Amino acid sequence: MIPFDQLPYRPCVGVVLVNSEGLVFLGQRVGGPEQVDGQHSWQMPQGGIDEGENPEEAALRELYEETNVSSVEPLAAAADWFGYDLPEPLARQAWKGRYRGQKQKWIALRFTGADDEIDVHHPGGGHHKPEFVAWRWELLERTPELIIPFKRPVYEQVVREFQPLVAMAE
Repeated sequence: MIPFDQLPYRPCVGVVLVNSEGLVFLGQRVGGPEQVDGQHSWQMPQGGIDEGENPEEAALRELYEETNVSSVEPLAAAADWFGYDLPEPLARQAWKGRYRGQKQKWIALRFTGADDEIDVHHPGGGHHKPEFVAWRWELLERTPELIIPFKRPVYEQVVREFQPLVAMAE
């Protein structure tokens, strides 16, 4: 078995979906080993980058696969990659134990559709398994307190990076 600190990070994207009121999309996770409790089960869309895909393409694909949303305009990409480690017991279960955590490129998109386009129960046109049981619009600065604790530092970086942009959308 490879020592935990020698495992690589899984390349991933995170999506800051901003509506016309300057609020961001949050989905409540279906469950799984990452979920701590109802308070910390919320997150923004995220997922792996497929081979041959750039982060912007992955962000659009993941957003559609998790929320059914395709009505968006690009706003910005984070300058850097943000990373986090999973707790080791969880990392040994997730992704077949191949990764210690994720390195994420965060992409901000403006939502240009109507709320009824969002369908977390039948995402990706009904072709993908739901990852969220509920969703809501939230203030970006509140997201770190709603995320699972080991991802909180990434969400704090996301807030610092995108808060000026989100404030302009209001």
